[in-house]
Amino acid sequence: MARPFSDDLRERVVCAVTREGPSCRAAAKRFGIGVSTAIDWVRRLRETGSPAPGQMGGHKRRTICGEQRVWLIERCRAQAFTLRGLVAELAERGLKVDYSAVRTFVHEEGLSYKKRRWSPANASGPMSSRDERAG
Repeated sequence: MARPFSDDLRERVVCAVTREGPSCRAAAKRFGIGVSTAIDWVRRLRETGSPAPGQMGGHKRRTICGEQRVWLIERCRAQAFTLRGLVAELAERGLKVDYSAVRTFVHEEGLSYKKRRWSPANASGPMSSRDERAG
């Protein structure tokens, strides 16, 4: 992700436009920045009193929270599940989430459903008896 320009550069550009009187276009050319950037900084100064950048990024609240979180934990502990099945069940309850949100939730909560592991005993069946006859 790109970083914002330094506060020092912002201050110099805004001072050049407001005190010295050249246009934003001339100040942009002088300091080697884009014209729209200079215009945005001057506008920000007029609106907020400072050309400093706004917040970049931040914490995004989880989609699965509150009573939906409690329900989902109980649901996962009660019976077997698939992630796609949980997405569908949450949609029925009125919460639209994607597969990755459910996967992240299940992983972070330590919930899992392990299907039966494959073992040699499971391999004995129609295929293994055919193989014995062929040999």
